[in-house]
Amino acid sequence: MNRNEVNPVGELTLRTLAMPADANAAGDIFGGWVMAQMDLACGIRAAERARGRVVTAAVKEMAFAKPMKVGDTLCIYIDITRVGRTSMTLRVEAWAQRYLSDLMERVTDADFVMVALDAEGKPTPVPAED
Repeated sequence: MNRNEVNPVGELTLRTLAMPADANAAGDIFGGWVMAQMDLACGIRAAERARGRVVTAAVKEMAFAKPMKVGDTLCIYIDITRVGRTSMTLRVEAWAQRYLSDLMERVTDADFVMVALDAEGKPTPVPAED
C-alpha cells in the first residue's frame, strides 16, 4: 500500500457512485468492480499520455485496506511514474468518499502497466511529452 494514508497522490481521473448492483448481499462493493474502475481510469489517463490506443499489460499486487459500501463515491487518482519506449507504469489509488460525508479513506492501490498500440494492434512508441 502507498505510504500516504492521509491524502491521495496523483491526478483525480475518475469519480463514480457505488450502487446496489455492484455489491454483495451485505452491501459491500465487489473488489472486481473497484479494480474495473481503476482499469477504466488507467485507460483514460494512459491514452491521453500516449495520444492513442492503449491496453492493460499487467496489474501488480493489489490488496484491499478498507471496504467500499453502497452509496460511497469511488475516486480514482493516477500518477504516471514511468514511461518506457512503448509502455508506461501508472500508480493508481482508489479512495472512498463515504456516503453523505467529506471523509475520504484509501481502499486500495496498485501499479498498472499500460502499452501503447498502433492501428494494427502492435506496440508503438509513447510520444515524448510536449
